[in-house]
Amino acid sequence: MIKTIFLTIIFVAAASWLVYSQTGDRTQSITRGKEVYTTYCMTCHMENGEGQSDIYPPLAKADVLLKQPKNAIGWILNGQTGEKTVNGKKYNVDMPAQSYLTDEQIADVINYTCNTWGNKTKVTITSAMVKAERK
Repeated sequence: MIKTIFLTIIFVAAASWLVYSQTGDRTQSITRGKEVYTTYCMTCHMENGEGQSDIYPPLAKADVLLKQPKNAIGWILNGQTGEKTVNGKKYNVDMPAQSYLTDEQIADVINYTCNTWGNKTKVTITSAMVKAERK
């Protein structure tokens, strides 16, 4: 009986620590991502993430970003060319590749954009995910 109680306490403590550490990492990533966004993305997508009408697409409440946040890794690493549709509106301005950013910077800026301006995703992008896509 005591062994069962002890194992239950250990399990609950480990599970609590895991949940807390992931939340802390996500929060820290979002905080770092704001700085990356301000430095590298804000010029085109604007401070509020609403983009520039008919030129640069919004990131705030952007359907393509919220449906598949993992795709943003490739967009940042490889850039985008040609026509793209965001929230039903067509945009046709190229986005240059920004593969010079570190894996952590890319993960952080995606986590920031996916959790700011009313955006909310459950997916947390990690530097390991970026590294795998970079290959």
